[in-house]
Amino acid sequence: MKTPKNVPEVKLSWEISADEIAAILAGSHSNPFAVLGVHQAGDAFVARCFIPGAEEVTAMALDGSVVGELNQLHADGFFAGPVSLTKLQPVRYRARRGDAEWAVTDPYSFGPVLGPMDDYFARQGSHLRLFDKMGAHLIKHDGAQGIHFAVWAPNAQRVSVVGDFNNWDGRRHVMRFRSDSGIWEIFAPDVPIGVAYKFEIRGQDGVLLPLKADPFARRSELRPKTASITAADLEQEWEDEAHLKHWRETDKRRQPISIYEVHAASWQRRQDGTMLSWDELASSLIPYCADMGFTHIEFLPITEHPYDPSWGYQTTGLYAPTARFGEPEGFARFVNGCHKVGIGVILDWVPAHFPTDEHGLGWFDGTALYEHEDPRKGFHPDWSTAIYNFGRTEVVSYLVNNALYWAEKFHLDGLRVDAVASMLYLDYSRKHGEWIPNEYGGNENLEAVRFLQDLNTRIYGQHSNVMTIAEESTSWPKVSQPVHEGGLGFGFKWNMGFMHDTLSYMSRDPIYRGHHHNELTFGLLYAYSENFVLPLSHDEVVHGKGSLIAKMPGDDWQKFANLRAYYAYMWGYPGKKLLFMGQEFAQWSEWSEAKSLDWNLLQYRMHEGIRRLVRDLNFTYRSKPALHERDCEGEGFEWLVADDHQNSVFAWLRKAPGQKPVAVITNFTPVYRENYTIRLPSAGRWREILNTDADIYGGSGKGNGGRVQAVDAGGDITCSITLPPLATIMLEPEN
Repeated sequence: MKTPKNVPEVKLSWEISADEIAAILAGSHSNPFAVLGVHQAGDAFVARCFIPGAEEVTAMALDGSVVGELNQLHADGFFAGPVSLTKLQPVRYRARRGDAEWAVTDPYSFGPVLGPMDDYFARQGSHLRLFDKMGAHLIKHDGAQGIHFAVWAPNAQRVSVVGDFNNWDGRRHVMRFRSDSGIWEIFAPDVPIGVAYKFEIRGQDGVLLPLKADPFARRSELRPKTASITAADLEQEWEDEAHLKHWRETDKRRQPISIYEVHAASWQRRQDGTMLSWDELASSLIPYCADMGFTHIEFLPITEHPYDPSWGYQTTGLYAPTARFGEPEGFARFVNGCHKVGIGVILDWVPAHFPTDEHGLGWFDGTALYEHEDPRKGFHPDWSTAIYNFGRTEVVSYLVNNALYWAEKFHLDGLRVDAVASMLYLDYSRKHGEWIPNEYGGNENLEAVRFLQDLNTRIYGQHSNVMTIAEESTSWPKVSQPVHEGGLGFGFKWNMGFMHDTLSYMSRDPIYRGHHHNELTFGLLYAYSENFVLPLSHDEVVHGKGSLIAKMPGDDWQKFANLRAYYAYMWGYPGKKLLFMGQEFAQWSEWSEAKSLDWNLLQYRMHEGIRRLVRDLNFTYRSKPALHERDCEGEGFEWLVADDHQNSVFAWLRKAPGQKPVAVITNFTPVYRENYTIRLPSAGRWREILNTDADIYGGSGKGNGGRVQAVDAGGDITCSITLPPLATIMLEPEN
């Protein structure tokens, strides 16, 4: 390197005061970009830097040419001096201390990355690509490569990014404040991907807050560590255009949808008890679901969370797939692998609340930023969590962008939105005086309503292949109807009433079921008020509730028979299907997130029989249009037997235009019934396409020999059939 020539003399004492130097060293300067970096001084240029530990500093252009030797103005590492530049441009420093020498590219010599339109759209709440602007992104800027950091903290006095690259020193990378949007940003040259970082925030009162993880971080450290990780843009060679095209162009209400709900950490584990990686899960879970006939896998939340027993529902990193299963690219490969065999992936998504861990969103800049300040609106008593402030445009934008992020970057097929009821009602789980009514004096959270409508409008507008599913447990109207018709705009809603009523009925001894017949018939009064998913979810097999097989009455044979009959009843009932993992082979024990499912049970005939039945139910449901094409429309259902409470028999017809109908008949008593007369829509032979009492499923082998004959007796078409004990059969006309 050559020594610079013709460096102009600049009186540095005129350029910087001792107070400003002290403020830089203390990390309290309100605008270090006005002091550090390259600045014009008359007709010349001066460079100033803060490099702790340095005794000498040489300034260089990015091409390596020396442009000046800087003077040490403070022993703690403050340097300044004239530089031979013809314009404002980024510089790099060669710092020395004794025999040690290192290079530092000056972050304060780079201009901003964000522009006024970013500020405008972010403030307006209409920026739909915040995930490309906020957080940490590897970019090339003004001739240098590094990480651009951006974070929203409008009420902070100062924000710095700290990490392994600057020894977690908050004085080194103080960010530039964009007052129009409340966003702080800095381009940090030479910072690589794969390094840990957080934001150091000084509140309005000047007090340093606990270090905060990046709300937009796309990768995080493995718990118990809590830092964010710089990550490159996701690279995945997607091979799923046919899959996406199918779901873009079809009416999802008329497609077979059978969902396998999975907790990724406990579906299966390695022999040493550790969790599988995404690639290991892909090699076993995807073939299993394809063989079982499930159309979708729905994961309990896989976004980053600190506490395993929360099952992911208390997330601190909405944009980061949890580090428990490896890097984000692994999850992208998993989704791609699912799509290649026609399986969709749904993410359980939690926009209702967030945990109060100090590194998370709570009081992010020293104020109630993402949540309400008043605990009557901002604190959730059930889960001791904070509630998002749905009335703040930036918060709504953060959440809507997150939904769009998963759809675009990871090609997700759906979002199951958790705890919608808790969002809709201001008095949810609250006593009188513990909540604040809305502007009209009601208990409806109008801000949450507008958020959900905006969410669904944006999702379906940009990603028509995606479906949204509401976990909503009340009678709120029009949850799954379009926004322009006054609905919330969800594609589907969980039918919590079906789950509650049917499990209540099934848990009773058959001798008492006749007195509770309406528990199964009542659901048909509202079955088409929404586009329903019938859920037998994780919530039914935890917290002392036991497994589904354990809920069934009777001896072991009757328990299995009850469960088989129940599953076929559900698969024949109008609505899409959801079953939590382990219940497809009747796991005895209650689910635990800390260990693998009891796969050893499949060596036993009765458990393997249940698995075979669920598999056959899925393929029957998918292959018979009458069972799925009118899941959400009343014209697809007709009662055949609705009032036989004495025998606890239920029968109905499933129909679709131009398709063969399917008769579903269930006997919920252990009584073997011969010559049971049932009405059918057409005479002739009807084929028994499924019988849960078949020997292959672990049943007694009773049935109709594969066929029944319907005859026309004076205008009434009836047939005499055999009803196996505690069994469901399905019939289809042969012609």
